[in-house]
Amino acid sequence: MIKRNEVKIEETWDLTHLFATEQLFEEAIKTVAEEANLIELNFKNKITDAKKVLLVLADYKNLNEKMIPIGTYASLAYSVDQTDDAAQMRSAKVGQVFAKINADLSFITSELLQLEEAILIEAKNLSPDFAHYIEKLIRKKSYLLHPDAEKALAAFGATFDAPYELYNTTKLVDIQFEQFEVNGKTYPLSYNLFEGDWELESDTEIRRAAFEAFSTKLRQYQHTTAKTYDMHLKIEKTESDLRGYKSIFDFLLFNQEVDRELYNRQIDLITAELAPHMRRYAKLLQKVHGLENMTFADLKISLDPTYEPRISIEESRAYMKKGLAVMGENYQKMLDRAFDERWIDFAQNHGKSTGAFCSSPYGYHPFILISWTSRMNEVFVLAHELGHAGHFYLANAEQNVFNARPSLYFIEAPSTMNEMLMANYLLENSNDTRFKRWVISTIVARTYYHNFVTHLLEAAYQRKVYEIIDEGGSVNASILNKLKRSVLQDFWGDDVEIIEGAELTWMRQPHYYMGLYPYTYSAGLTIATQVSQRILREGNRAVEDWVNVLKAGGTKTPIELAQMAGVDITTDKPLRDTIAFIGSLIDQLEQLTEEIDHI
Repeated sequence: MIKRNEVKIEETWDLTHLFATEQLFEEAIKTVAEEANLIELNFKNKITDAKKVLLVLADYKNLNEKMIPIGTYASLAYSVDQTDDAAQMRSAKVGQVFAKINADLSFITSELLQLEEAILIEAKNLSPDFAHYIEKLIRKKSYLLHPDAEKALAAFGATFDAPYELYNTTKLVDIQFEQFEVNGKTYPLSYNLFEGDWELESDTEIRRAAFEAFSTKLRQYQHTTAKTYDMHLKIEKTESDLRGYKSIFDFLLFNQEVDRELYNRQIDLITAELAPHMRRYAKLLQKVHGLENMTFADLKISLDPTYEPRISIEESRAYMKKGLAVMGENYQKMLDRAFDERWIDFAQNHGKSTGAFCSSPYGYHPFILISWTSRMNEVFVLAHELGHAGHFYLANAEQNVFNARPSLYFIEAPSTMNEMLMANYLLENSNDTRFKRWVISTIVARTYYHNFVTHLLEAAYQRKVYEIIDEGGSVNASILNKLKRSVLQDFWGDDVEIIEGAELTWMRQPHYYMGLYPYTYSAGLTIATQVSQRILREGNRAVEDWVNVLKAGGTKTPIELAQMAGVDITTDKPLRDTIAFIGSLIDQLEQLTEEIDHI
């Protein structure tokens, strides 16, 4: 794995779009600190009427817009090389500065909610731009603490983020993987190599040896990682109790604007009703690969690894343009800009964050991180992240900084939607049986397995963890291993052997430090599946509705956004229909495999 300074510049994103020089970055930090002081001087203990409400919100909005590129620059520079001392210190400095600003300005929320509601309603009516923000503020009123307590909590912001930082430091800096050996030949190993290559390796000996070596190294750090996670959970539980929520679940779901019913339904229905379909898929993999036994280490292999082509970054661009053409001309321009202006960091290097993500700073273009392996399935990964980019490219252009970001429940709908559009395009443009099987198997193995199985099982495990924490308990490595193993065994039954090391997958996921996030992947994909099917049926009319949903940003609840797209998530029908759709895809894979075997 090469070092960051050895990476080709054209494979990296261009952070000079945020700040051309380090000096400008430092000056921006100084500016926001000074402006925060002015806001405190001008408004603290002085917000008495609707006019003052609007004045302080206008200044606060402008300050937020200036803070966003600072935080984004520090975060992105750190994410591509967490071994970089300068990036570490820059990120820490920003965390400290922002914590102080948030503490100093915590009076804004406190004073606004101490006003009579009539004054807030008057302000809302005077300025539609702030109406949604004020409505969300009023909703929080019953969970607000004393102003001094709010300031203290805000001041500890950087400290409360420490468990996540510790997790990443352990994972991406301290853990050093040794090479592993198979039949006298050695192979390199790292987080990105394992998750991007070895998990998908078609050679069973190499794949299983990589899994064993990877798990052996993870196990050496399980106790530190578990203690770090327990610390994070205790912070969430303490704040939940302080604010008076009935449970930690209510606390974490509050900002998602959904209730426990939608949360539990997503986990319970998929666990019960998708499992039989995925077990059939596992058995199909076992049959095609001629495996004596199907193990957890074999679940991510391709149904037809000899067919999957290698693909260059430039070739992926052509697929993006064609596959997402249905989204219209403006969306196509965004795709061109993403490649031409280096919005995407493709490089594989030591210290880089695992997986892929999209950061969409308000007032700037999005930035996408991915570790490019040249496998064809990366087309779906890139389409996914460009779905996030397209969402905020449109929402940020239409909404102010307070209104642009939707509920976490909805956040994965636009990303998984792009995966479905890409699949639709590939299936429509080929009659080749083997290619069709490859596309459908990729949808199942990449799109649905990743979002409806991997993340959903993380959610089922996470729910068990939070139940312990909510009852006043604690967790350690032994408990977390036991919980994770039980979730995997319940889902896969006797059809997949949950080998040693499978239980350690809880150590691999940063989403656990982001509240109730994992289940939202399946929630978003449920919406995306239904809308993508509607686009196939109705064409431009459905696309126009979807684009309007993206432009709406966070001005609607998840239920309202789904309704705009023609999906009613207040019932279980969309989820059951999506599970049935996955089952139909596996039916097709079984049929196509039989046809190919008889050619």
